[in-house]
Amino acid sequence: MLRVHQLKLTLDEAALPQDAVLRRLLARYLKISESDVDSVKLQKKSVDARDKGDVHFSLTVDVTFKNGSLEKTIAARFRPNQAAVVEQTAQAPDLFAAEWNRWDDQQGRPLVVGAGPAGLFCALALARRGAKPLLIERGQPVEKRGAHVEIFEREGVLNEESNVLFGEGGAGAFSDGKLTCGLNSPHIQTVLRTFYACGAPEEILTAQRPHIGTDVLRKVLVNARMRLCELGGEVRFGCKLTGLILRDGAVAAARICQEGRTEEITVRKVYLAIGHSARDTFEWLYDLGVPMEQKPFAIGARIEHLQREIDRGQYGSAAGHSQLPPAEYKLNVPTPDGRGVYTFCMCPGGQVIGAVNQPGEINVNGMSFHARDGINADAALLVGVRPQDYGSDHPLAGVAFQRRIEQAAYRHCGGFRAPCQRVEDLLAGRETKALGQVQPTYRPGVTLGDLACCLPSFVLDAYRLALPQFGRRLKGFDAPDALLTGPETRSSSPVRFLRKPNRESAIAGLYPLGEGAGYAGGIVSAAVDGLCAGMEA
Repeated sequence: MLRVHQLKLTLDEAALPQDAVLRRLLARYLKISESDVDSVKLQKKSVDARDKGDVHFSLTVDVTFKNGSLEKTIAARFRPNQAAVVEQTAQAPDLFAAEWNRWDDQQGRPLVVGAGPAGLFCALALARRGAKPLLIERGQPVEKRGAHVEIFEREGVLNEESNVLFGEGGAGAFSDGKLTCGLNSPHIQTVLRTFYACGAPEEILTAQRPHIGTDVLRKVLVNARMRLCELGGEVRFGCKLTGLILRDGAVAAARICQEGRTEEITVRKVYLAIGHSARDTFEWLYDLGVPMEQKPFAIGARIEHLQREIDRGQYGSAAGHSQLPPAEYKLNVPTPDGRGVYTFCMCPGGQVIGAVNQPGEINVNGMSFHARDGINADAALLVGVRPQDYGSDHPLAGVAFQRRIEQAAYRHCGGFRAPCQRVEDLLAGRETKALGQVQPTYRPGVTLGDLACCLPSFVLDAYRLALPQFGRRLKGFDAPDALLTGPETRSSSPVRFLRKPNRESAIAGLYPLGEGAGYAGGIVSAAVDGLCAGMEA
């Protein structure tokens, strides 16, 4: 099989039937006849907008020939980064088609805590092994959860156990559903194919920056839950882990509470996928003696632009072409103090949302639907935070640091409204008193003013240094009317649970997983962490 890289597909050609256009492009590029081609398969597709006068798609395509000897003959005419012979490998299976090692029934029924990506994939892998896991989630199923989030956005009424942070799918269920990942793991494709098997669009298997979108992801989660139950798993919502009982340094039982009723269940293995905001659980786990340590993270605000301006900045005159997706960006700049400023979780055509689970606090995040067809683009604009900023050596001091910022924002706004400032005003060091072209998407609403009401001075100083540099890289990024809505404090967990190479804590039978444990940074990395634990531990 020949793998061909950097195959150019024009925007107009992208509208044509895929198989036919790929055969034509390959024949032209490889200087062969279309009749020589046996089969073609798209492996990767990305937008190449480096030359604004020639925006196009760049493809990686696998091709086989009717005459097998052509592979080496053609490959000899190209550099390896253009075309190379590769071995045909078995397609990474979705999790439901995989055969894992069978669960040892003597270990008893495992308990998985948290139905975010780490917990869900851990439970699926365990169920595939025949373990019949019990998956508990303190929040509600995604159908009910969506209604609770809508009430918060419309009326400012918070459900503390069912919100953007707690519930089926975890915080990622109300995001852009990004499936990018910095890991180099063969399990990434298993995660993607499992999402596809549960109803995600097929394009996630080939896109350079795949995403599902929060609307489609909610349907995928329902299907995944059904598949888990078909495999013998059990899911309980509104069910919270309230304690662990240890014997001789090992898990012996767990206390769970559902609808006010407390139950003690015998269990030898607990997979802890509680997410980065289960602060009450962090506290009693620390008191129990679960080893943990401080961890650096990042804070800032969400920056909003008109999506059409981001499209123009990235695509030039090609902006608005029907085949082009809403433009994305990923920017970073160093700062003299070494913290750096970078964009994170960019949501094309998205909106800024409230991501809180307790009264008296404000934290924002970003979300977009699969179509990414909203008026604004938004992204987190983050600055690094170090443990020495926390003011204490306590393992949970980073949580206290987050809370101080979130509570200051809440006090300033007098409720769940979020502080908001125009970029021009922030650069000038003055309050915002009126909006310009860009209108905020955050609900239940914003309070215009100065982000100094909640964000530390080192964040604002870093913004003033970085924003003009970002504007030189992406025209319009530092536009006067661009908006900053904050604070965003939960980009990742400020605490890391110590664990062995097999993901087990010093407490035998306890496996801290995913973002909440400090070992992941998004949907896919958390899913891989949970998947590996469910397969191996």
